Amino acid sequence: MTTIRTWRTGAALAALAVTLTASAAAAHDPFAAWHGAAPPASVAPAEPKIIAYRGAILFDGTGAPSRAGLTIVTRGERILAVQPDNAPLPDAAETVDVAGLYVLPGLIDTHVHVATPPDADAARVQMRRWLYSGVTAVRGMADDLRSVGELARQARVGEVPSPDIYYAALMAGEGFFKDPRTQAVSAGAIAGQAPWMQAITADTDLPLAVAMARGTSATGIKIYADLPADLVARITTEARRQGVPVWTHAMVYPATPQEVIAAGPDVMSHACILAHQAQAPADRPVSYASRTPIDRAPFLNGDNPVVQALLEQMRDKGIVLDATVRVYAEQDRAAAAPGARQPICSGPMVFALTRQAYRTGVAISTGTDGETPDSDAWPALIEEMVLLQNAVGMTPADVLVAATQTAARTVNQSADMGTIEPGKLANLVFVAADPLTDASNLRSLQFTVKRGEAFPRTDFRPRTD
Repeated sequence: MTTIRTWRTGAALAALAVTLTASAAAAHDPFAAWHGAAPPASVAPAEPKIIAYRGAILFDGTGAPSRAGLTIVTRGERILAVQPDNAPLPDAAETVDVAGLYVLPGLIDTHVHVATPPDADAARVQMRRWLYSGVTAVRGMADDLRSVGELARQARVGEVPSPDIYYAALMAGEGFFKDPRTQAVSAGAIAGQAPWMQAITADTDLPLAVAMARGTSATGIKIYADLPADLVARITTEARRQGVPVWTHAMVYPATPQEVIAAGPDVMSHACILAHQAQAPADRPVSYASRTPIDRAPFLNGDNPVVQALLEQMRDKGIVLDATVRVYAEQDRAAAAPGARQPICSGPMVFALTRQAYRTGVAISTGTDGETPDSDAWPALIEEMVLLQNAVGMTPADVLVAATQTAARTVNQSADMGTIEPGKLANLVFVAADPLTDASNLRSLQFTVKRGEAFPRTDFRPRTD
């Protein structure tokens, strides 16, 4: 017989969270056998719970129109089926009534920093807010991986409420490791010689360097700065040979955007610095440390032809643009203060470059590279998505795809997340207002499901201290 247990949305979501949380296994000493004691009796694992979310209006993450009257059936941490509401359910299924709610895949922020410098307590505050705001995965873009690895473990096994964390090991030229941030994330080791922060030269044993990066459990290699074109290409080739995704800045200083594209990375970050290609060669900075503002005029009055050539190559090669528009809008606000230093790019300039990429058909993902204050109710990802809609001009549906299907591709996790379909992780976001009419409707979030476990928004309060 099918067990029907119906919850309504609103205050009863707390009961949903309690019901869907698996019981903890009885504690035992895993080393008892080493101490001469008998090993604990074998305990059969609990059967994964089957939950049916009935009555959803589904946006599946592919860009297809929403569909009403659907039930999403989950078994443990995976999606078992997406079926009409009147289709039969598996035996012992529990039913959650989500009639009138909109459901979409879990959101993904493709550019965060959780340990620069490492502060696990502060990181867990961000991680909690991300999850209770619909973010079920993030891409960490170079930090102290000793700290990030433990945070990622805690997130993955459910010790703390958090998105899953996928992260990069960094490679850059020797000059970059004078940056004080590299000292902060390498304390106790030597910046440039740690497996997660490697200085690359023409003499580097690249097979070994990539293998060391892999040994940190990093998902990808981030190529950051102070590397010439030939080394960017060599790192990318070796990483590909070893099956490691390559994530780069759009300019690696002195390697230009054109040279970075030629190397063939999977993802390029920061629409802003694509603009360096349009500068005269003598005006292009040769080091990332140069912060000279780029002339805005060539990018604000229609599509720039030099950048257009880059974007067409990115589109044709399938390179994702991690545009990070919000961080430049934030820099504009900071630059408005008397005597403040001007940023490399203005917000309107980055909006224009990202708009040009969107019109060209470049895949765009939702990375923030910055965060709202802990006291804010919502994280930066929601602001990033609203800016992509309102300032860049992406349709709400395309913004949602950027934060789900394209973002999963950016994190190299398309097999497990990014769309709602059988076999993928049960990472779901339920909202009261239609996000296909306005991305800001994501703030009507009712609850998040991550790996099959429900996290009602009513259980979240922003940090106030």
